[in-house]
Amino acid sequence: MAEISGIGAIGRVLKNRNYRNYTAGNFSSQLGMWVQRIAIGWLTWELTKDPKWLGIIAFADFMPNLVFAPLAGALADRVDRLRAIRLYMMISACLSGAIAWLTIADLITVEYLLVLVLANGIAMSFNYPVRLSIIHGLVGRESLTTAISINAIVFNIARIGGPAMAGAVINFWGIGPAVTITVVADIAFVLALYRVAMAPPKEPRIKKSARNIPAEIMEGFRYVAGHPGLGPLLFLLAFYSIFGRPFIDLFPGFADEIFGRGAEALAMLTSVLGVGSFVGSIFLARINGVSGLTRILIANILLMSVAVIAFTSTDIFWVALICTFFAGIAIVMIGVIEQTLLQASVDSAMRGRVLSFYTLIARGCPSLGALLMGYLASFYGLQLPVAAGAMLCIGLWFWARRRQDALGKSLEVTPDSG
Repeated sequence: MAEISGIGAIGRVLKNRNYRNYTAGNFSSQLGMWVQRIAIGWLTWELTKDPKWLGIIAFADFMPNLVFAPLAGALADRVDRLRAIRLYMMISACLSGAIAWLTIADLITVEYLLVLVLANGIAMSFNYPVRLSIIHGLVGRESLTTAISINAIVFNIARIGGPAMAGAVINFWGIGPAVTITVVADIAFVLALYRVAMAPPKEPRIKKSARNIPAEIMEGFRYVAGHPGLGPLLFLLAFYSIFGRPFIDLFPGFADEIFGRGAEALAMLTSVLGVGSFVGSIFLARINGVSGLTRILIANILLMSVAVIAFTSTDIFWVALICTFFAGIAIVMIGVIEQTLLQASVDSAMRGRVLSFYTLIARGCPSLGALLMGYLASFYGLQLPVAAGAMLCIGLWFWARRRQDALGKSLEVTPDSG
């Protein structure tokens, strides 16, 4: 079983100055990201009043991961990771600035928004594998669960605060000023990264020809396919990401059509999801090591499925908020444990590529799911497609539960063993 060590594990990781500076900047970036996500979701709904467009915009944001993540992973194993993150975040800030200006100038259309969201999705598809793989270099293998969980805590504090901030700014000043917050937040992250110093690699990075990149990508695929735990772990994530998680991207439609409460309800749903995720993150941050994480992961697939089914079965807002809270716990548990088990069981030379497959699935597959759910919702309403997807995830839980012990043996690698 995983060792529960209390706040000592959290304090030990936060004493690391480089990780602390990174986390401060990351919090700024995540806060801005959540403000923008709410603003863009509500802007899309105001422009179209069509759940299909909610799915299309979500697809444009996440879909580039399906195309570029393998290339991004190969590059992540080659480049200076700090410089790469700074570059990608500055590109993202410029694109967010364009959305803000067009909105304030009343020139925005859903087509312009689609193009800019797609461009930002491309930049982020290169950013995320680097951003994930840098954690190991900051804290080492023995503190991975705690460090990744702290990242999740930061993410979910931002998920609570960001929507609340977005709701207030949108109500008082409009969508354009809300998106401007994202620009400032991204620049703050870039500045924080200048206060992070990475230790030089144990072995000097060898310059390789760009012609080797396709072979390196295929090497990553072969590595995952040949590993007894990584392939099934990524399959679990892909299935859940397509059929379970996309209900979040349809929150604007639920807030307006099902609960009849507008942008305020959208902010509340997103914030309560963040509260649940925060609770789950705190629990995981207290864990040392990786033993027992597979069992917790599989149990939370069931929790998420039941919570989403209950969410779609009610039009009572406070009941939906309770369901959203438990879904938030499950979603963060699944995400943090997936990342931890991947990083614990992967060879260091393959880390960027394997984590790029994680981001491909974790960001790309929800976009496919959102597109599918949004399309079906335009014919059958919002509730039925989302409930059907959650029922399929209960079937996934049965499949995974039968393989739990074998997966644990191949994935729960202790730090000393690798």
